[in-house]
Amino acid sequence: MEDSIKGIVQRDKESFAIVPRTPIGVVTPDILENIARVARKYEIPVIKITSAQRMALVGIKPEILDQVWEDLGMDPAPAVGLCVHYVQACPGNTLCKYGIQDSLGLGKKLEELLVGMELPAKTKIGISGCPLSCGESHVRDFGAFGKKSGWTVTFGGNSGGRPRIGDVIAADLSDSEVIELARKCFEYYKSNAKGKERTARFIERIGIDEFKKAVL
Repeated sequence: MEDSIKGIVQRDKESFAIVPRTPIGVVTPDILENIARVARKYEIPVIKITSAQRMALVGIKPEILDQVWEDLGMDPAPAVGLCVHYVQACPGNTLCKYGIQDSLGLGKKLEELLVGMELPAKTKIGISGCPLSCGESHVRDFGAFGKKSGWTVTFGGNSGGRPRIGDVIAADLSDSEVIELARKCFEYYKSNAKGKERTARFIERIGIDEFKKAVL
C-alpha cells in the first residue's frame, strides 16, 4: 500500500491519520463497532467525522499503520491525490420527508464507478435528493439534485478558498443519464485540464458553453 494511501502525516510530522472507505456515508453497527474496537486496541486518540461523510482515525504511530489496516479489514478511501475523492449524498427519498429522488442509490452507483479515478486535480461529487441540496451539490465538482422531473446536474463547483457555484449543464435526467454524463464530464476534464487545475478554474478558463458542447 502506498504511503499516501496507508496514512496521512499530521501536523506533528510524526503521527498519521487514516481514512477507511465508507461509501456515501452509510455505516452499520458492525462497521462502527469494528472501528471502535481497533481504536481501543491501538489507543488511537481521535476519531474525526469528516466533511466527506467518512471517519478519520488520527494520531497513529507509523510503525503500527499496517497492523491497524489489517485489523480494520476495510479499504482505504482516497483522501489525498489527484483523483475523485468521494461521493457525498443526503438521505434522499429513502429516509428524508423532503426527498424526491434516491440520492443514496445514485450516489452509490457513482461511488463504485468513479471514486479513485485519476484526474488532473482532486474532485468531489455531491448528490442531493431535492433542490434543498443538503448533499452540497452546487459546491462540488460534479453535482446533481432531484426534482419530480428527474435530476439536475451541475459541474465546476468548489467550496474552498475560492468558492464557486457549479453551472447547471443538464436537467430532467434519469439515474443512468446522470451516470453517463458524469463519465463524459470527467473524461473531457481529464483530457483538457491543466495539471492540478480544479474543475472550477477549468470552467472559468474554457467557458461553460464550450464545456457543454463537448459533453452534451
